Amino acid sequence: MTSFFYFLVPVAIGAVGIVLLFGLINMMRGGSPNTSQRLMRLRVLLQFVALVIIMITIWLMGR
Repeated sequence: MTSFFYFLVPVAIGAVGIVLLFGLINMMRGGSPNTSQRLMRLRVLLQFVALVIIMITIWLMGR
């Protein structure tokens, strides 16, 4: 079970990074503000999910 979370940590962090990169590209191109807002909200959600996964992984490592 712990190895599953070891796999999820880099996936979750990578997902946050990809959404952040898409948001930056959208801003640099002068894209739609609605798209930027949606990407910002998605990034915040993914950061929360990544934080939860990291905390569960740390908790499982201590067991």
